[in-house]
Amino acid sequence: MQTNLRSDAFLCDAMERCGDAVYRLALCRLDSRADAEDVYQEVFLRLLRDTTAFRDDEHLKAWLLRVTVNCCNDLRRSAWFRHTAPLEAAPDAAAPLADSHDELWQAVRALPNDLRVVVWLHYVEGYGTDEIAPLVGCRPATVRTRLHRARKKLRLELEGTDDEQPERLEPTEGYKSPR
Repeated sequence: MQTNLRSDAFLCDAMERCGDAVYRLALCRLDSRADAEDVYQEVFLRLLRDTTAFRDDEHLKAWLLRVTVNCCNDLRRSAWFRHTAPLEAAPDAAAPLADSHDELWQAVRALPNDLRVVVWLHYVEGYGTDEIAPLVGCRPATVRTRLHRARKKLRLELEGTDDEQPERLEPTEGYKSPR
């Protein structure tokens, strides 16, 4: 058993400063309050046991968010997670995410997981694409592509143009149809 644990003061300070970001990312990633709470606890247990010397608060936050992504991935790959059926989402499940922009956050929650996470990290947590890349384990260009795809899906969803056919253009004068 490891005896070199971080101090209670350090852990409490990290939980106070970064705990909300860890919980929100886990909730965004897993779409379940119970699972997000489990991940939150696991992330801070790992911090308690870890011996990394953090340069500053941003380094600590980035480390916590990367560990959060990893814990979410571990949970999603677990046999327990794969063999359970999710409960119906409660109507207030998105309440902590957004009160005044409910339609927008419902559309964000409907995005595929890889798109939803980069949207969350970019727009809510304020990270740039170069900072997000190591957090989610891909290249910055991939993050930019995911943001582009997510914005496109959100625009289509929110404008309601997802299943509408494009307007047919009529030929102009002097144009002869090939038929």
